[in-house]
Amino acid sequence: MLISLLPDILTLEEVSAYLRLPTQTVVHQTMIGNIPGRKIENDWRFLKAAIDDWLRSKSSRAVLLQQVGALADDDTLADLRAKIYQDRERSEVDAESEA
Repeated sequence: MLISLLPDILTLEEVSAYLRLPTQTVVHQTMIGNIPGRKIENDWRFLKAAIDDWLRSKSSRAVLLQQVGALADDDTLADLRAKIYQDRERSEVDAESEA
């Protein structure tokens, strides 16, 4: 696969080849928030630009914060956020900050 021919939106297999990592590693790192990506039903999709930004960045959190503006007008954002926290089995509020 030639990197210059990669589409703007990548599949799990394309990201795995691009990063030269096993697909299981990409899925795990995406699910814990280290690699920027989104699961749509049963398929993973990744913005190539976000992957490139993540590779250049010291923090995946910084990449995600940059992308928040693009989602500001997304009517599904609240449902998406709730689903992410549910899938990660985490509360949106840290237990320490509640005390």
